[in-house]
Amino acid sequence: MTGGIVEIAIVIVIAALLGILAAILRQPLVLAYLATGAVIGYFGFLNVTDKEFFRVFSDLGIMFLLFLVGLEINYTSLRLVGKTSLIIGLGQIIFTSLIGFGIATLLGFEMLPALYIAVALTFSSTIIVIKILSDKKDLNSLYGKISIGFLLVQDFVAILILIMLAGIQNGGEFHATSLLVTIAEGLGLFLIMLWLGRKIMPKIFDIIAHSQELLFVASLAWVLFIVAIVSKIGFSIEIGGFLAGLALANSSEHFQIANRIKSLRDFFILIFFVILGSSLALANFGGLSTTIIILSVFVLIGNPLIVMILMGIMGYRARTSFFAGVTVAQISEFSLILAALGLKTGHIRESDAAVITAVGIITITLSSYLMIHAERIFHAFKKYLSFFERKHHAREQSFASSPKSIVLIGFHRTGASIASELPKDDLLVVDFDPNIIHALQKHSIAHVFGDMNDTSILDESKIKKAKLIISTNPELDDNIMLLSYLGATRKRLNTIIVRARTDNEARILYQKGADYVIIPHFTTGQYIGKIIAQGFKKSAFRALQKKDISLLERRDSLLS
Repeated sequence: MTGGIVEIAIVIVIAALLGILAAILRQPLVLAYLATGAVIGYFGFLNVTDKEFFRVFSDLGIMFLLFLVGLEINYTSLRLVGKTSLIIGLGQIIFTSLIGFGIATLLGFEMLPALYIAVALTFSSTIIVIKILSDKKDLNSLYGKISIGFLLVQDFVAILILIMLAGIQNGGEFHATSLLVTIAEGLGLFLIMLWLGRKIMPKIFDIIAHSQELLFVASLAWVLFIVAIVSKIGFSIEIGGFLAGLALANSSEHFQIANRIKSLRDFFILIFFVILGSSLALANFGGLSTTIIILSVFVLIGNPLIVMILMGIMGYRARTSFFAGVTVAQISEFSLILAALGLKTGHIRESDAAVITAVGIITITLSSYLMIHAERIFHAFKKYLSFFERKHHAREQSFASSPKSIVLIGFHRTGASIASELPKDDLLVVDFDPNIIHALQKHSIAHVFGDMNDTSILDESKIKKAKLIISTNPELDDNIMLLSYLGATRKRLNTIIVRARTDNEARILYQKGADYVIIPHFTTGQYIGKIIAQGFKKSAFRALQKKDISLLERRDSLLS
């Protein structure tokens, strides 16, 4: 036990030191964790890949990560992007595997190894993509929801393939009926979780919500219980964690649950990336450089192009297609498992497995940068990427017939509270969350579906003609871009209100020309201070209470 604690301490200390270095250099933490594993594997002073408790921690990290993804996906968002994700997921698998097989064959691989390589290039890492989307706070964006959807389609197909290979490895024969049974079981589990999430789980968690500690323990019990059942049936813990989260997505406590689980996820997922980095560092890549480079370029460029073409055909904007496309610019942990199984069954040689592993190293590393800096890359190549956009954006239609005097950017929470006090006929909302758009459509509020970073969205909203522009987006760079787009302060006729996280950011935004900056802690403190200064009468606070309850009801009505 003491040895285990020492080993964990070594891993965490190295990860922390490299994480600090990554933060100084403004690099993603995922790369710091992979580098930790590479350092440990290269110097060989600690074998994390053979330690059972490290494997358990890694599995728990994957489980909690997918559990949180399930929590974020409610039924409205599934209806809005589910069909799109299914079509893109299956289309990307088909086209990537066919093209990948052709490239592998041209590079001299025999048919069976070429097939393994083609399938390995098809799958993208759900874990890495979700981690980066979460860090960017883009999980609820349109492209984020679509990306998660088609990555889960990939995972389901990958699991079917791994089940087939596991059967072959154990000397069994694969039959079509086995595949049909697996699909039926997966669909049945999904439908059961949807039913539980609607009828049972919200009621149970409402009862225990009074105790944060009990809520946390019950959430852990639920996810571990579902993962255990799903594992017995034959599915992976990834699917189990996702289904457990999905069943709680409709509960009113899902935000509190997510906040409690995130710290556990961050610790355990660190171990997963360390193990991955260590295993990659031990692979032998001698004499395979040309092949590795060609296949890596296909994954980094070819996979995103395939997704962009499919989404363009379906009517999405170039920006949405590009952002979703870069999420598939790496191969998955499933690809590495596939290579290991192929090696065990004798279908591929060690050199074939090394190629897949090397492509994993390169694409996981570079795709992290692609996702993090997607905005800059998009703007650099914007005029060329318009080729992938149809003239009419069938999937991102707007409900804005004429210019409005008030444009509100960002509707969730703060935005909805502001909107509840504004005349609906004068209001236009800009938002990129499909759930918000659904609510706006329900209440016939004029809206534009898209991201404020996309200038074509700002053009479409006719924002320059508005008298008042309010941005509830707390991102400093986004608000600076908005102020720049609207032009010089002296020539500007409209009033601009933006939001900041800190006092220093507020000063920067005032310097850039904002007419007023919302600083939540500052504004709230000032407001409460003024009320208290008027006296400590309980009746004043009772009146304020009634007003706030009325506002909450109006806001909840708008968000429903």
